[in-house]
Amino acid sequence: MKKAAAIFKIILVGLLVLVAVIFIAFGYKDKTVNELTAKYAAPPSAFVAVDGMEVHYRDEGPGADSVPLVLIHGTGSSLHTFDAWAAGLTKEKRVVRMDIPAFGLTGPFPNRQYSIQHYVEFIHHFLLALGIQKCIIGGNSLGGEIAWNYTVKFPAMVKKLVLIDAAGYPLEPRSVPIAFRLARMSVVNKLLTFITPRPMVKMSVENVYADKSKVTDALVDRYFDLTLRAGNRQALIDRLNLPPDTSAVPLIRNIQQPVLILWGSQDLLIPVKYADRFHNDLPNDTLVILNNTGHVPMEENPQESLAALRTFLKR
Repeated sequence: MKKAAAIFKIILVGLLVLVAVIFIAFGYKDKTVNELTAKYAAPPSAFVAVDGMEVHYRDEGPGADSVPLVLIHGTGSSLHTFDAWAAGLTKEKRVVRMDIPAFGLTGPFPNRQYSIQHYVEFIHHFLLALGIQKCIIGGNSLGGEIAWNYTVKFPAMVKKLVLIDAAGYPLEPRSVPIAFRLARMSVVNKLLTFITPRPMVKMSVENVYADKSKVTDALVDRYFDLTLRAGNRQALIDRLNLPPDTSAVPLIRNIQQPVLILWGSQDLLIPVKYADRFHNDLPNDTLVILNNTGHVPMEENPQESLAALRTFLKR
């Protein structure tokens, strides 16, 4: 018995030491918006009050353009994912983008409700706050799902729709970023609110790229820093643990606006077969598949993806 007790104490001490090492190596405090603003909210960034939140956004390009391109990012990302598109478009087109609640500098919904319909209402209130009465709306992944649901609910607000590796159909991924998998694991996900290894963030970004060499240190730093924004880690867990809701899928066929379906051929999270589903269900669409490109074409392959977008916008 004494020997067994001694072994138990050794194991317990070992576990405590291991936990202490993990905390020291990978434990990170939340960062405040003020800490992150200088790096990630320099002009033309601004903040606007919407639904009890200070929403980080950028409104660039010709102010006289009354039908701007509104871009919505995906899970774990931020408005910066569209930096290359904005840089290439804003001489000719007004481009509006925002950090949606749970991500970037905007932070969590006050009521912690992350349903698609709640996001749709948020987008509507955001557009009205900026005085936008009609737009071309687009989104990547979660942002794409929000965009097409917005088009279904507020068709008079939307002139055209852009779906970039968009979510919405019942999903069968070929691979899921490690951060997403851990966020869905009970108990383990509680640790993610204060233990967030930067290598895990890097692996998650690499998972959605076809060409891993394009995942730079600066890119990983951005994803990592904005993950640490106060409240975002818990918000990611809240969002990813919602049960899937595909009840609106039959309404996709009702969308009459011109639609660009833009997809990476090597997307493992939302495989290219879902581009074909949108193509089959939408009555007025253009399908563009980008070779050697993953889940975030506007970020990984900005030149080709922007060329496809420009062609669509000119039609």
